[in-house]
Amino acid sequence: MSSLAPLELVCPAGTLPALKAAVDHGADCVYLGFRDETNARNFNGLNFDDAALAEGLRYAHARGRKVFLALNTFPQADNWQRWTGAVDRAAKAGVDALILADLGLLDYARRNHPRLRLHLSVQGSATSYEAINFYRERFAIQRAVLPRVLSLAQVAEVIAHTDVEIEVFGFGGLCVMVEGRCSLSAFTTGTSPNCNGACSPAKSVRWEQTAQGMETRLNGVLIDRYADSERAGYPTLCKGRFTVDEATYYAIEEPTSLNTLELLPQMVEIGIRAIKIEGRQRSPIYVAQVTKVWRAAIDACRRDPAHFSPQPNWMAELNKVSEGQSHTLGAYYRPWK
Repeated sequence: MSSLAPLELVCPAGTLPALKAAVDHGADCVYLGFRDETNARNFNGLNFDDAALAEGLRYAHARGRKVFLALNTFPQADNWQRWTGAVDRAAKAGVDALILADLGLLDYARRNHPRLRLHLSVQGSATSYEAINFYRERFAIQRAVLPRVLSLAQVAEVIAHTDVEIEVFGFGGLCVMVEGRCSLSAFTTGTSPNCNGACSPAKSVRWEQTAQGMETRLNGVLIDRYADSERAGYPTLCKGRFTVDEATYYAIEEPTSLNTLELLPQMVEIGIRAIKIEGRQRSPIYVAQVTKVWRAAIDACRRDPAHFSPQPNWMAELNKVSEGQSHTLGAYYRPWK
């Protein structure tokens, strides 16, 4: 794809107020899900029913913005019709694109709604141009969202060998798993985030004040223990502190957020089509703050990519809403490669 194509800013909308915040602060596109397990952020109080989706579409389209709907979990034999029904609802509502991971649903959408634009979800775990081209040939996808495990050089290699638009995550939470192959939460709780849409589902979460401090548990498993001076986080297994060889630390993953702002010129140069902001479970204030910074940065990079550098106030604003108030380039930057 030509590097001259405009770079889209794709922002999260877990609620209607978050959608409006994203649109008002400069998102080109927003992505959202239905209020059930067909999407990978299936939490109480989040997501859209048909009425909220209709209002969100009206609000976004009136301002020239796009709405993508994520049906990015995997149906099973006994609930197939719920997922195909969701495809039909999305098509009838008039979304601008459907974000899918399951091959059966991709085939269903292509056959039953041939005019509907299809994007391959990050949950599809496509990390090579061969995989992406397979989805293009079989299901006519027009965009693929890459998992957060590739270096920038590897992303460039993918783009050079496919006509499919490539979308990458630019800011937000990280996960040690390859998206679509999550198993830690399912191992602990018996509920699969791939099929039920909730990593660390609320029904399995417990906070308990003990003599040793505030403890967080997931289905009875101790995930972390906090001193009185610490803020107790949501118990997610991969981000817990564990004792290994008599040392207690974040043994699997540090609580930090991906922030690729400094890589914007390279991303434009290699032809990335869209930057995705993670955070459908976050507040409208988070969405507004992150969208505003990324809108300013993308516009500045477009005006003068040769002299672009992240402004200190941008980084400070993003660190305020980052996990652990710190950031990383994640897999994008691997100096040894």
